[in-house]
Amino acid sequence: MTSICIITGSTLGGAEYVADHLNDVLSSQGFEVELFNQATLADIEGKSNLIVVTSTHGAGELPDNIQPLFNDLAASTADFSAMKFGVIGLGSSDYDTFCNAVNIVENALKAKGANQVCESLRIDVVNNFDHDASAEEWLPNFVEKL
Repeated sequence: MTSICIITGSTLGGAEYVADHLNDVLSSQGFEVELFNQATLADIEGKSNLIVVTSTHGAGELPDNIQPLFNDLAASTADFSAMKFGVIGLGSSDYDTFCNAVNIVENALKAKGANQVCESLRIDVVNNFDHDASAEEWLPNFVEKL
C-alpha cells in the first residue's frame, strides 16, 4: 500500500478543507494517508510521498502554522532525495504575490533534494469556488507518478 503524507499551511481554514477532502479521496482509493495541520520536520522526515496544501499569507508568505516547519527545513541538513512531492496553493489573483507560498515550498523542498513529480496547482479563490473539485482533478497528476 502506498503511503502519502499531506501537510497544510492555512490561515482561515481553506487549505485544511482541501487537504481533508484529498485525505478522504486518497483513503477511499486505498492509499495510506497521514494528515498534519501543524507539521514538524520530524513528521515529514523519511516520507516517500508528500502533498503540501497551502494558502499564501500576508505579503506572499507561508501561513503561521507551516512557517516553523520550513524554517527548520532550511536550517537542517536533511536529505529528501527519496521524497516525491506535489503542491496545491490557494490564493487571490487580486494580489501580485498570488500563490507565492507555492514557490517557497517548491524551492525549499527542492533545495533538500526532494523531487517534484508534477506541476503545482494554483487555485485562484477570486474565480474558483470549488477548491475541492480542482484539487481532486489535479490529484491523478500526482499519484500516477508515485
